[in-house]
Amino acid sequence: MRATGEREVLGFAVGASEGVGYNAASFWLEFLRSLVHRGLQGVQLAISDAHEGLRAALGQVLSGASWQRCRVHFMRNVLAHVTKADRSVVAAALRRCLHRTIFAQPDRPSAGQQLALVAEKMAPRWPKAAELLRAAEEEVLAYMAFPEAHWTRLYSTNPLERLNDGSEAAARSNAARTSWGSFLMWPRWSAWWGRY
Repeated sequence: MRATGEREVLGFAVGASEGVGYNAASFWLEFLRSLVHRGLQGVQLAISDAHEGLRAALGQVLSGASWQRCRVHFMRNVLAHVTKADRSVVAAALRRCLHRTIFAQPDRPSAGQQLALVAEKMAPRWPKAAELLRAAEEEVLAYMAFPEAHWTRLYSTNPLERLNDGSEAAARSNAARTSWGSFLMWPRWSAWWGRY
C-alpha cells in the first residue's frame, strides 16, 4: 500500500505457501528476497494470516517491519476454540465486540483495554479462545500504529484474498490445486516505486 492508501501488487509467485511436510519458509524467503532484489525497501508493516513460514521469512528479510495479523483470519482462529454448538452465537458476539468495542477505539491503548475486557468475559466459558485473544493483542492491533485514515486498509488481507480467489479458480481449471498465502505490505515508496 502506498502512503496515499492505494494498494499495489508488488509480486506474484505460485508455490506451496503452507502445509505439512513442506518448509514454507523457503517459499516465502525466495519470494521476499526477489522483491528486495528488485529494490523494495523500507517496509513498515506486513499483513498476513498466521503462516509460520511467512512470519519466519519476514523476520529474516524485512527485519524491522511490524506484523499485523489479518483480523478476519484471526476471528476464524478464535472460533476454532469454541464448541460447534456455540460458534454462531460466539461469531455474532465477537463481530459485535471486536468491531464495536475493540476496533472502534480511537487509539491503541484504549483498544488494548477493550480487548482485555472482552477476553475476560469470554474466559469462563471459552478459556482457549480468550487466551488466544489475549495472546494476539499485539498482532491484531499493530495497524493502529499507522495513520488512522489507513486503518481500514491495513487490518485485513481480504482485498488480496479476492485476487487470490480469481487466481485459485484459474489454477483449479488447470488441475493444479495450490495453497495460496495472502500478504500485504506497507512500504515507504520513495526509492522503490519509481523503478517499476
